[in-house]
Amino acid sequence: MAQLSTKIKLYCEANGVSEVDFMKDVMLQDDSNGQGVYIKEWNLDIAQPSDDDLAAQESAADTEEANNQVRNTRRIAYGDIGDQLDEIYKDIDAWKVRIKSIKDNNPKE
Repeated sequence: MAQLSTKIKLYCEANGVSEVDFMKDVMLQDDSNGQGVYIKEWNLDIAQPSDDDLAAQESAADTEEANNQVRNTRRIAYGDIGDQLDEIYKDIDAWKVRIKSIKDNNPKE
C-alpha cells in the first residue's frame, strides 16, 4: 500500500499542480490512534482529494514508490560521478557493461 504523500503528489500532478510542499501546502498528521496518516491541512488551489480520489491513485503510487526504490539502489550501485568519469576515461566499454548489469539487476516497473 502506497504512502498517502505519494498518492497526494500524483493526485496534484493529475490536477495541474506539479510541486507539493508538505510543510506548507499540505500538512499530514498521524495521531497514532489507529486511523493512520490523514490530511490535517490543505492549502492548495485545487479541491482536497476524497478517499476515492486517493484510492484511484493507489496503483500508480505503488509503481512510483517501487521505481523510487530501484532508482536509489541504482544510484548507490553506480557510485560517485567522479569515479564514473574516471572509469569512462579509462575504459568506456567496461563502464557500459557495469552500468547495464546494474540496470538489468534493478529493473523499473
